[in-house]
Amino acid sequence: MRARTWAAVLAAVFALLQSANVDGRGTPDSENYVSYALSLSGEDTRSATRATIDWSCAGQASLARRGQSVDVVHFHRPDPAPRVLAECRADEWRRVERRLRAGESVGHVAPFMSARMRPIFEVRPGYPLFLLPFVVVFGVTWGVWLASVVVAAAGGVLAFLVLRALSVSVRWALAGQALFYVLPCGATAMRPMTEGLLLALSLAAVWGCALALTGRARAGTALTACSLVSLFAVKHSQALFLGLCLAGAGAVVAVRRRCRGGPPGRGVVAVTAVGCCAALGTVLLARLLGYPSESMSVQDLLTGHFARPDRVHPWAELLQLEGNFWLEWTRRQLREPLFAAALAAGAWGAVRRPAFGCFLLGAAFTGVLTQAAHPDISIGGDRLIVLAWLLPVVGVPLLLERPGRRPLPVPAQGHAGREVHSAK
Repeated sequence: MRARTWAAVLAAVFALLQSANVDGRGTPDSENYVSYALSLSGEDTRSATRATIDWSCAGQASLARRGQSVDVVHFHRPDPAPRVLAECRADEWRRVERRLRAGESVGHVAPFMSARMRPIFEVRPGYPLFLLPFVVVFGVTWGVWLASVVVAAAGGVLAFLVLRALSVSVRWALAGQALFYVLPCGATAMRPMTEGLLLALSLAAVWGCALALTGRARAGTALTACSLVSLFAVKHSQALFLGLCLAGAGAVVAVRRRCRGGPPGRGVVAVTAVGCCAALGTVLLARLLGYPSESMSVQDLLTGHFARPDRVHPWAELLQLEGNFWLEWTRRQLREPLFAAALAAGAWGAVRRPAFGCFLLGAAFTGVLTQAAHPDISIGGDRLIVLAWLLPVVGVPLLLERPGRRPLPVPAQGHAGREVHSAK
């Protein structure tokens, strides 16, 4: 069986396993994205709101039913789903109706949140556009689930392709794909939020880096550039972070090669230039389009989504919160050090391919930057820092690959102008 056939089979197995949880994955943020997608399909505000509330509340009712069925005290009681569904719908409509009466119906996002919060979601059309064909063809419940399956499965396949671009053996490339599915990447990508697309597009950019380092500079640079442009539409802060980190990684590789007496390589220079352009372009375009500022994001964090008055000295408070957050976060990680061990193993594998490893470390570091921008310990799981899991997903197979196996050599630079460097 061909290598890519095995990758497709593994993705299909993952998709099949996800059928055990079709509903109940939604979050408050998911409501904004689903209503955005329904608005793009032509639904008016009330119709989009109604469909979104029905989907969200049905998920909560399903979770309530499943939770009670295994409750050691209440498992024999009547099904709570009808009550939870009715209460959820009443609560949601009460909040929405109040805002609709106040005239808060401008834009694509239904008024589930305050008027100051909604612009944060309005400037993220990428994920709603991705959802759009799925919810139109399959309805909200199955459409949202299927869209999540597609993007999560694609993330694993992209991890496989990254490793194969580095000439990693099929079995270890498949191991990287499996790691994407079983580590928090897979579960987070299945949630109807932007993180699934962020993971897939970031991996696509890393794939472009791998191609550029192994002699396919034009294709790799184009892929990285397209990924960064797409990231701007999904979540522009990730386009900024990834652009900066790839540019920094490219600079490190170029300096290292210069210090060894060699040229930086066409692929490295091209990817570094793309990263610089992405970072600068993101800042300029966000300003031009009037996207929410960094100050607004800080106020959102410190005021509990604008539920309290704005802070007078937000940046000083953010700095203090950062110190407190990372101290507590470190304590919790040391109590259950799986994440730390996985990062260490991934970094060990990355340094075995120093040039590519720099770009991989840069992409993974965007997860740390995202978490630092939102030092909220109450957000459960690894959702904000999930991009850091890309380091073990790709790095561990590099660590386990036989020491003697290396990327295929690239023809030396000659009349054709091709670079001599590989991913080493």
